[in-house]
Amino acid sequence: MCAEETKEYVFKVTILGDAAVGKTSLINQFVEGAFEEDYKPTLGANIIRKDVTLDKFNAKIRLIMWDLAGQEKYNVIRSMYFQGCVGALVVYDITRHNTFKNVDSKWLKDFKNYVKKEGAYILIGNKSDLTDQRAVSNEEGKELAEQIKASDFIETSAKYGENVEMAFKNLVYQILRNYGEKV
Repeated sequence: MCAEETKEYVFKVTILGDAAVGKTSLINQFVEGAFEEDYKPTLGANIIRKDVTLDKFNAKIRLIMWDLAGQEKYNVIRSMYFQGCVGALVVYDITRHNTFKNVDSKWLKDFKNYVKKEGAYILIGNKSDLTDQRAVSNEEGKELAEQIKASDFIETSAKYGENVEMAFKNLVYQILRNYGEKV
């Protein structure tokens, strides 16, 4: 009797949100387990690869993560970055309410305009370690996730790595479900 063959996937995902919400920091924490205090804005887009093995499902997933710049000046070219994308982490900063408001009006709107309708997305409230500066409650995050039909809502701390891996893995699981896999 032969062992079940390992399934292999390649998924292009984007990390979306306003400038300085922690998109690059989330990716760095996920890929390298590291956090940089000194912030350097992303110019255009960074492309980062990470291979994820899901032993439970006998699957290997290559994630091609597109870290898209949040600055307004990149709005014109951003649409071309979405081609072939199957999922997104839509990120806001829990200490800045305007980044929360832009989730639906700007980032999700872009995602839905340029990505196939079955694209998976998770709402991320980042910087959960800054509780004394919180401007967006956990309840508001949950309500928005429900309202925008996000497949999940997770608060993360890129600085301390809290829930970062779970956020990316939950996105992968949702993408697999969208492909008809029993996950």
